[in-house]
Amino acid sequence: MPANTSDLEKRLWGAADEFRANSKLKSSEYSVPVLGLIFLRYADHKFTQAKAKFTSQGTGRRTIGKADYQAKGVLYLRESARFSAGPREEPLSGELKSTRPRGTSL
Repeated sequence: MPANTSDLEKRLWGAADEFRANSKLKSSEYSVPVLGLIFLRYADHKFTQAKAKFTSQGTGRRTIGKADYQAKGVLYLRESARFSAGPREEPLSGELKSTRPRGTSL
């Protein structure tokens, strides 16, 4: 891990330059998936922190659920939807459809 933010910034810009040079995609074509992955990584990090806190403070008398995470301002992520679950062969659109309210679309 880089020691400071300038090292991190240099690494990120270097990776972005390499991606642009070795891809025939425009930045507008890959920005949405890349930003989505960044958001998912952030949400997974916050979820993991909250889960650790719930586990350490829990008494085991009740199950920690989605509402508990939401009460703490954390996006609840199912195991299969977490960044830490790794890459998937198929998109999550089927899983997302099962959790969104009826009458809405992707």
